[in-house]
Amino acid sequence: MERLGTGIGWRPEIARDIERMPGIDWVEVVAENVCPGHVPQSLLRLRDRGVTVVPHGVALGLGGAERPDAGRLEALAERATALRSPLVTEHIAFVRAGGPLSASPRLEAGHLLPVPRTRDALDVLCENVRIAQDALPVPLAVENIAALFSWPGEEMSEGQFLYDLADRTGVRLLIDVANLHTNHVNRGEDPAKALAELPLEAIAYVHVAGGVERDGVWHDSHAHPVPRPVLDILTDLASRVSPPGVLLERDENFPEPGELERELTSIREAVEKGAAARSTAQAKSSGSPSHSGSVRESGSCEPARQRVALAQAAVLSSLVAGTPVPEGFDRVRMAVQARALAAKRADVVAKVAPELPVMLGRRYRAAFLAHAQKWPMTGGYRQDALDFVEQFLLASGQRERQDEQVTLRELREWWLERSGPVPRSRRPVVRLARATRRVLLRR
Repeated sequence: MERLGTGIGWRPEIARDIERMPGIDWVEVVAENVCPGHVPQSLLRLRDRGVTVVPHGVALGLGGAERPDAGRLEALAERATALRSPLVTEHIAFVRAGGPLSASPRLEAGHLLPVPRTRDALDVLCENVRIAQDALPVPLAVENIAALFSWPGEEMSEGQFLYDLADRTGVRLLIDVANLHTNHVNRGEDPAKALAELPLEAIAYVHVAGGVERDGVWHDSHAHPVPRPVLDILTDLASRVSPPGVLLERDENFPEPGELERELTSIREAVEKGAAARSTAQAKSSGSPSHSGSVRESGSCEPARQRVALAQAAVLSSLVAGTPVPEGFDRVRMAVQARALAAKRADVVAKVAPELPVMLGRRYRAAFLAHAQKWPMTGGYRQDALDFVEQFLLASGQRERQDEQVTLRELREWWLERSGPVPRSRRPVVRLARATRRVLLRR
């Protein structure tokens, strides 16, 4: 296993700071935010200095009922090649549901949602991972996610589920210790038990991040300092195995470079503390990890795919389309998850279409959240922005106030500019023809 060292998640907002930070051995970049033909100069400079760059995918949905999309796999492979990466990573999650397998409309979550720890879900996940492995030019590692809700009737613990996945596919594991803490708070799961059940030799690297607790629910925000319990889990992991790499994730609310450097120092100290106790821990935990005994190799995965598809479609529909919460789920936690999904949609759309909050001002967030309650996301975030503006314009009708007329006109122009197959021409002759056509259509 390649030794990566200590790293940090590369984000454009802190790119210059990262280039100046001492002791950065590698960086991780969100794969979907990188265009292979236009790699940011900061990443190229880091790579030329010998800093390893790893693409981290968020949209593949390996835990979904359908087979991985060939186009998304090809894009992930292109990024690995362009960045000369030693591996690529993704998540054990589903991000969309619906379609032919469940005979229901396709829906997008816009977020990573937990798969049920059942034999059906494991069969589907294993086959999807193998498909991805065959399509990628470098090894694949998959990450455990944080969850706000649990599936009823689960048949395995998280550690057992990950053990069987690695055992059946040979896939490497990206262990997020912050997510283990999140699942401890939200789902009552013991991080030490999960670590004890993991195939430690399969660990590719480790994520560390901060979060925040609100009303008894831990939110994996990646926008707050790393708390002590997360560092303690990292120490526990390092007492069991020497992690090939450890990386600090920060996605929002970026602090001064000095604070990030202090967090990196705390991470190194946590790893060193675990390493000092490793020999004693290994003597106490001799023998192989406990194994679920659930390994099975079935001939056809199609019946399992259909069962998983129906279950995931019902869950996602309840979260984003207002259908009833399936039986056995915690309704309070599902409501928390639904609000979190809507809030994330509003935040991400504001980033991919920053003109909208400018045009709508303080009305943007309330208007978008009202839109999200009625209109689930069926495509990516750029399509979500277009759908929001279209529905906002349709709902607005004729406004009397002049300031609202100006806003609606700006929104309409924005939508027309981006909704067609090609951008609208700015040439005066073309603009005059469009205006003349609008006048004639009104007659």
